[in-house]
Amino acid sequence: MRVVEVIERKRDGAKLSAEEIDRIVLGFTKGEVPDYQMAAFLMAVVWRGMDDEETAWLTDSMVRSGKRLDLSRYGRVVDKHSTGGIGDKVTLVVAPLVAACGAPVAKMSGRGLGITGGTLDKLESFRGYRVDLTTKELMTQLGRIGIVVTGQTKDLAPADGAMYALRDATGTVPSIPLIASSIMSKKIAAGAHAVVLDVKVGAGAFMRTVRQARELARLMVAIGEAHGLDVTAELTAMEAPLGNAVGNSLEVAEAIATLRGDGPADLRDVVLAAGAEMLYLARRARTRAAGRAMLERAIADGSGLAKLRQLVAAQGGDVTMVDDPSRLPRATRLRTLTAERTAYVARLDASLVGLASVRLGAGREKKGDPIDHATGIVLRAKPGDRVARGEPYAEVHSSGGSGDAEALDMVGRAFTWRRTTVRPPKLMLGTVRSSHGGSAPLPPPGASLDP
Repeated sequence: MRVVEVIERKRDGAKLSAEEIDRIVLGFTKGEVPDYQMAAFLMAVVWRGMDDEETAWLTDSMVRSGKRLDLSRYGRVVDKHSTGGIGDKVTLVVAPLVAACGAPVAKMSGRGLGITGGTLDKLESFRGYRVDLTTKELMTQLGRIGIVVTGQTKDLAPADGAMYALRDATGTVPSIPLIASSIMSKKIAAGAHAVVLDVKVGAGAFMRTVRQARELARLMVAIGEAHGLDVTAELTAMEAPLGNAVGNSLEVAEAIATLRGDGPADLRDVVLAAGAEMLYLARRARTRAAGRAMLERAIADGSGLAKLRQLVAAQGGDVTMVDDPSRLPRATRLRTLTAERTAYVARLDASLVGLASVRLGAGREKKGDPIDHATGIVLRAKPGDRVARGEPYAEVHSSGGSGDAEALDMVGRAFTWRRTTVRPPKLMLGTVRSSHGGSAPLPPPGASLDP
């Protein structure tokens, strides 16, 4: 069957076979299917969707486009992945903490996608940090220091690497089958034995509703379980940005502060929840409560920060930036927004803040755009906070680009104010777990989540 016929079938709502999906995915990996045809296929999937079986076939095809690592020699390796949010720097904190607690962490991360930031872009705020490790380098480093955070290697799920970049530039990001297959193909190929997924929900996430997020979580857990992985998906709110910093070096600095015990409460809560689950699935903690206590000790005794320093040094980064975050890239201009009257923050639109960060240069408008690591936004108030007249509620860090004025306006419009008190929104929204390792059984579609 010709590629165009496969595209037409999906465009018209037909269910594709495993062979047809292979024709598109493996053909694209080999260079036989051009970008424009893959873009058309991706748009057809966004428009028409895929059922569970098609999504499983798509994931499997993406895994088979390259190698699958065997990390069993390093013990029980654990991974963590977020579906993407504004200000989401959890990996920068939780990965070194978990590794400091004795669980090996191997993570392949991505670039920014749409208005959401990318872990690789953030890590490159450390001058010299390498995100292009080979598979051999990845495995050597994991064995030596117990942690690696790098980009997708060329021989692991290469189809996903190419499709990921194309989706960002063609408006084909918000699709549950595409998100699930992209994430899980990387997790399966990378060889971890257990994975904790942070599924973001809200205005600043690709999943806008709990129902969508639940479906994505259920699908990813089922795919992982079918490939022998222990998987937990935690649903967390992304109506407002996570933490206070949005933008690459600003988020790195906030991650370092969190490892020192000084980070914002919401970021710390997500880190401790994800890290406790990682230690439990890695069988380093008997209970999740015990895992949380281990993480808190790693913050208090500085071993988590020391592990970040070790990670940065191992991948060629400037360690002095860990010790002194003021050496990270800094914007040349700073504009502070102050309250016109005393009021409470009723709502903070994460999508507007994320879009503003892109306008400032912290994200990409199109495929291949350079990143300005210095720019971004620091939020001085979050939903539920009271801000007195004249007090600051946001800082905009810019470099004098053409989008600065628009970004400033967006940040101002992201805040909704109320004269009366506001209850802070709920952060942790639920959990879906695989049936492996004594975890709760996988719920069917539409089932309620654990509280």
